[in-house]
Parts: sequence; structure tokens; C-alpha cells
Amino acid sequence: MEKERGHDDVSRLVAERTGRGTGWQKGEPAQRAIEQRVHELLAPGLTKERATQIALLNNPHLQQVYADLDVSQADLVQAGLLSNPTLSGSVGFHVGGPGHLEYEGSLVQSFLDIFLLPMRKRIAKEQFLAATLRVAHEALAVSAEVSRALVEVQATEQMVALQQSTAFAGEATAMLARSQFEAGNISQRMLSTESANSEQERLDFERSKLELVERREHLNRLLGLWGDQVAWRVAGPMPALPALDPAPEQLENIAMRQRLDVAAARAQNELLADALGVARSSRYTGVVNIGVHAHQDADGAQLLGPTLSLELPIFDQRQAMIGRLDAQRRQAGRRLEELAVDARSEVRVASAKLAAAREASERYARRLLPQRAIELEQTQLEYNAMQIGLYELVQTKKEQLAATREYFSALRDYWVARADLESAVGGRIPDVVTKGGPR
Repeated sequence: MEKERGHDDVSRLVAERTGRGTGWQKGEPAQRAIEQRVHELLAPGLTKERATQIALLNNPHLQQVYADLDVSQADLVQAGLLSNPTLSGSVGFHVGGPGHLEYEGSLVQSFLDIFLLPMRKRIAKEQFLAATLRVAHEALAVSAEVSRALVEVQATEQMVALQQSTAFAGEATAMLARSQFEAGNISQRMLSTESANSEQERLDFERSKLELVERREHLNRLLGLWGDQVAWRVAGPMPALPALDPAPEQLENIAMRQRLDVAAARAQNELLADALGVARSSRYTGVVNIGVHAHQDADGAQLLGPTLSLELPIFDQRQAMIGRLDAQRRQAGRRLEELAVDARSEVRVASAKLAAAREASERYARRLLPQRAIELEQTQLEYNAMQIGLYELVQTKKEQLAATREYFSALRDYWVARADLESAVGGRIPDVVTKGGPR
């Protein structure tokens, strides 16, 4: 078998949709090369492109899925082979008489097997194509999940940093409140309020650190990393909003052309239609065996000639097989319709989420955060003029940090929605369907 057959097609299909090819660990040298490539990709820090490439090379689940191609290729090779001929013979002895021997032999090959060979090979090729599309679709699904997981890590890292600043500010405020209470300048209620706020902010900080660990480990599993490899760092924070967003008008049609699960379902439907046609065309043709037969009589006469045996399809005319294939073909057709409806719906939902996340991110970036910055600046001036106390200044700073965390959350939602939309359309979104984003 050609070991690369199918794997090259999967890599091409995935590269067309993501810009990055797959990697198949087909043996020790290839596995060492992949390990070296993973090390090279981790060294400068993870980006979306590098993380996706690592997953396509090293994800354990994908390596299992890639092996499905070898199984399908074995079926393809088997479909192109004729069944072995049958050699039979017998020897007879005259009991109680002269010691002459009588023997006969025959060599038989199924004629129907030869007749159906081209149709079997065509069906096997269609089955192999469907398997290739399914494997490539799995690779794209993992790629999309990696994009989402990396954004979650980036957002959580930024939120942890902000939560740490909030916790430090709360601790400083609580220490000041303790000093002022001991000096008799504030009440027990105010001290308890500031102490409780500080403890809550510290708990929120610890919770956010655990969330970061969980996010990183989820990405480690997707990338197939362990040992020293898990000490990777992210190359940078989440990117800002892009200037352009996909226009939803053409995305459904693009999904119908690009989605590999839809293409695999379409290929499976055609495959079952062909198999049903073969079964119907040969329903009245039983097993036909042809060959040569040799016979040696005891008196010395030798016979040699052709042999033919026919199965008479009187009772079994493949009714059950045809009925099963017909039902499976109908199922495949309904499955294709279901996938097409679901794909279009997923595109619409992801497009709506993307628009909503952009709207929220823009409101934070263009309206709320600038207002919070002005508020903090004015509060600082009032504090410098001794018009307000330190507690009001610290509270204003906490509110600014909280607004920044919410902005990061909205920006994360945007990039997750973008990954969902790319997954819904089956790959990268062509530039020709983008439109202006900022308003």
C-alpha cells in the first residue's frame, strides 16, 4: 500500500482552509522530526498560527483519526483484488482389485468476482474519498478548538493580572483602614467593610489563577504537550479588533462549498447510491464458477475439460441486501439535508455572536473605558485637593480595573465567535466577503 495516500490529500485540504498542513507520525524518524518541529514552534511563544500547527502535528486524537486512512486504504486495496481460485482434487483406490488409482482435480475461479471487480473498485475509491474528507474535517475541528482555547488563555492571563492589581489595592486599603480604626478615625463598620472587600478580592484573584491553570491544561491536551513542553508562554495578549468583519450575506453559500463534513456526507450518499445500483443490477446473477477439470479413470482413460457451476437465484435474490442499502441511502440523503440545514444555522448564529461581541467590545473601548479614565483622573485631582478621601480614590481605581476586565471578556468573546464562524464556514473566511467593522 502507498502509506502517504490519503494523508497528502488531508494535508492539502486542511492547508487550503487554514494555511497549515497536517503531520502524520508514521514511524520513529517522522515522530522525532515532529517533536523537533514542536520544540521550534514553542520556543518563540504561542500564537494562533503556531498553536494550530502544533495541534495538527501532535494532537493525540488526530493521530488516531489519521490512522483511519490506513484502514480505508486497506479496504481500497482489498476491493481491487480478485478472490483466490479454488484447487480441489481426490484420489480413489480399487478395494480388493488391481492396484489402479483413480483421481480427479479441478481449478475454479469465480466469474462473477471478475465481472464485478471494476464496480467494486469504484465504490471503494468513493469510500476512501469520504474517509479522507471526514479525517480532514476532524483536523479542522481541532484547529478551531485550539483557536478558542488559546484566546481563553490570553484573556485569562490578562484578567489575572488585573485581578492581582485589584487584590493588592484591596490589601493596601484594608491596612489603611486598620490603622485609621486603631487611631479612632473610622468606625468598626467601615473597617469590617474594607477588610471583607479585601478578602473577597483576594479570593477572586486565587480563583482566577486556578482558572488560568485549567485553561492552560486544556490547551496542553489539545496540543499533545507534556513534561518540559508545558512551560510554554503566550507570545502576546489578545489582538485588538480587526478593521473588517465578514459580511453574513455570502457565508452560507461559502459553507456549503467549503465544509468537509457536508462534502463527506455528499460522497457517502453517492457511494450508497452506486452500491445500491450494483446490487440491483446483479440481483438475478448468482455465483458463477468456471474452471478446468481433470479426471483419470482406473482403466487408464484421461479426461480434461472445462467446468461450470451456476448458483440459481431462486430464493435469495439479494432482497435483504437491496432493502438495507436502499434504507441506508435514504438515511444518507436525510443526513446530508440535516448537515446542510445545521451548517447554515451555525453560520447565522456565529455571525450574530460576532456582531454582538464587536458591538460590546467597541462600546467598552470607545465609550466606557475613556469615561472611566476621565473619572479616575478627576478623582485623583479631587484627592490631591483634599476634597475626598483615599477610599474614594481606591474605589474609583477598582471600578476602572473592573471595566477593563469586562472589556477583555468582551474581546475574548469576539475572538471565540470569530473561531466559531470559521469553523461554521469550514475554514478561513475569504477576504472578498468582509465588510467595514468599526462604526
